[in-house]
Amino acid sequence: MSQTDQTTSQPMLDLEDVSKTFFPRTVNERHALRSISLTLSEGDFATIIGSNGAGKSTLLNVIAGSIPADSGTIRIDNRNITKLPSYKRASLLARVFQDPQAGTAPHLTIEQNMSIALSRGRRRGLGAGVGAKRRELFRKELAVLGLGLENRLGTRVGMLSGGQRQALSLLMASFTHPRIILLDEHTAALDPARAELVTELTQKVVADGNLTALMVTHNMAQALRVGNRLLMMHEGEIILELGPAQKRRTTVADLMDRFAAIKGQMADRTLLA
Repeated sequence: MSQTDQTTSQPMLDLEDVSKTFFPRTVNERHALRSISLTLSEGDFATIIGSNGAGKSTLLNVIAGSIPADSGTIRIDNRNITKLPSYKRASLLARVFQDPQAGTAPHLTIEQNMSIALSRGRRRGLGAGVGAKRRELFRKELAVLGLGLENRLGTRVGMLSGGQRQALSLLMASFTHPRIILLDEHTAALDPARAELVTELTQKVVADGNLTALMVTHNMAQALRVGNRLLMMHEGEIILELGPAQKRRTTVADLMDRFAAIKGQMADRTLLA
């Protein structure tokens, strides 16, 4: 099923009136999410843009269960996960963070990291973590990245470059075929060349696995180029949604104008960073 075919696909992620307030009833009260409702169909790839403090990362944290929603309902593949702790959501979703060091264990080897990722959300025994069968699987999967990591299974991940680690994190996140993959500015800490490589790998991994993806980015051009849907957030609300056809007709200048028109102010130029 293609990412642009939304007529026959079923809802994979459904948020209904989800809200989150930090420091309620204090002078520091901040409404991070305000009655967010969002539905992504199976295979949708939505990019999320917005100024700092718009609620982008909070939205991912609430979906992942890293922080609880104050109200509303979250469903993945028609399963209500609103009250589930993050570890019980591990079999349903995966996440890649901005920091290349966050998604891997630097003191463990590539094959050990991949073995842990393969066991995510499953019961784990006390047997050997990596055998010949797994090594063959890991080599096959790593070869897709085109980085030569399939020949370095015994290398400690801490010895890899940021781009290599992020590519590995991305591959590991897709291992268990999660219902949802959350990408939290996962190219922001990389230099332009490596960011472009990881972006291309992201599109391939999502498309090949027919994954449903949410990707936070500050780069408007990237947000328009990647995926089939675009969401713009501001002050805890989704203020603009674009579907596939609308995305193709929209430019960065259009997005800046939309932001200014909707909120009645000049858009935050840090969005273009």
